[in-house]
Amino acid sequence: MLMGVFLVMVIAISYAVAWYIGNSLILYIGAALAVLTSVGSYWYSDKLVLKMTNAHPVTKEQAPELYNVVENLAITAGLPMPRVYLVNDPSPNAFATGRDPEHAVVAATTGLLQILDRTELEGVMAHELAHIGNRDMLVMTVAVVLAGFVAIIADFFTRTLMFGDNRNRHPAFLIIGIIGIILAPLAAKLIQLAISRKREYLADATGALLTRYPEGLASALEKISGQAQPMRHVSHATAHLFISDPFQDRKQGIGQKISALFQTHPPASDRIRRLREMGG
Repeated sequence: MLMGVFLVMVIAISYAVAWYIGNSLILYIGAALAVLTSVGSYWYSDKLVLKMTNAHPVTKEQAPELYNVVENLAITAGLPMPRVYLVNDPSPNAFATGRDPEHAVVAATTGLLQILDRTELEGVMAHELAHIGNRDMLVMTVAVVLAGFVAIIADFFTRTLMFGDNRNRHPAFLIIGIIGIILAPLAAKLIQLAISRKREYLADATGALLTRYPEGLASALEKISGQAQPMRHVSHATAHLFISDPFQDRKQGIGQKISALFQTHPPASDRIRRLREMGG
């Protein structure tokens, strides 16, 4: 439903710009660009993310416990063995990327391996494999691209309203256009974040079912969320991929409620509560 709203939003904005300019070609160009950027980002997402996070591949000999955990869980889940990467960062975190299960990557930070025991590590890696099995990389890549595309179209429309010939346009349309320009990128961003949070809840539940031990992931999330050290190599473009928000905001009260709207992950306390309810 959310992805459908996204697509309708992109088409509506492209149509509005095309109608305002008086050139229907804008609509077709907008739709084509949305498709091309989605496909391109999806196809090369793993290479881009690995480069942006400074992750490097590891063998079974270099990280035996991590490799064995991933290997065992992949067999249990019926998934191809993903490539295993390590990020040299003291902040505990992990992520998965790749365009499909056959080209998947799971990565963990050195900080994660230092603070988790084996059952907790299994919980985290099961969560990441759940993302792969649920094909969340496709969903999130398209969401990120479409959110950015809506922002670009809105910016283009802004410039058209500011510098174009508005003499033959009704003032009401100008007002509607300005409101749309302000609200469209915000709505697109909120939809993208809503999708991200829903997929995190789903991966938590799927990962817990895979290990049959929800407490392992719940305990891991407690340790991860309790660390205040931010990651060194991360950007807002990749933040939604991690098991825990690398830009964790620790505001309190109203500030916390407002900032929660713009976070890529649901609150750790909610995730932990749901997992422990699964465990009975």
